[in-house]
Amino acid sequence: MYIILGLIVLIALYAVVIYNGLVRARQMAEEAWSGIDVQLKRRADLIPNLIETVKGYATHEKTTLEEVVKLRNQAQAVPTGDVAGRAQAEGLLGAALGRVMALAEAYPDLKANENFRELQSSLETMESEIQMARRYYNGAARDLNVKVESFPSNLVAGQFGFQKREYFEITNEADRAVPTVKF
Repeated sequence: MYIILGLIVLIALYAVVIYNGLVRARQMAEEAWSGIDVQLKRRADLIPNLIETVKGYATHEKTTLEEVVKLRNQAQAVPTGDVAGRAQAEGLLGAALGRVMALAEAYPDLKANENFRELQSSLETMESEIQMARRYYNGAARDLNVKVESFPSNLVAGQFGFQKREYFEITNEADRAVPTVKF
């Protein structure tokens, strides 16, 4: 009788440990997503300044500039929890930003503009921080997904509604291409 009771207590304790590990993994994934969201917001806030600076030099490139603004607004309109939708929208925005940065090659005065150079540097730093945040999120999502799918934690995960997280990745191969920008 005591052996059975002891076994039940051990199983219950093990289930609590698994549950707490799942909670920790879910919180890490949520924190990581928040980090991506913050970096993407910072980039979105930088875009209007970049567009205004380029407008003064590249007035006939209006369609390219309007496209960036449109894609920025679309990216910000994606619901917070839609990882795949946000990744796709941000990939399109990143490609459009690359085209804006390439405009500087055609406009030497723009390339020499101090404000543009500062914005370009800020954007490069931002892109690097977004990449780091993306890697951190994908690592946290991977850890959660492993716990949700592997035995015996999948039994606890199923009982308490833990779900896998989507990875933040670019799904369109054209969006993966790095634009060529020469200064």
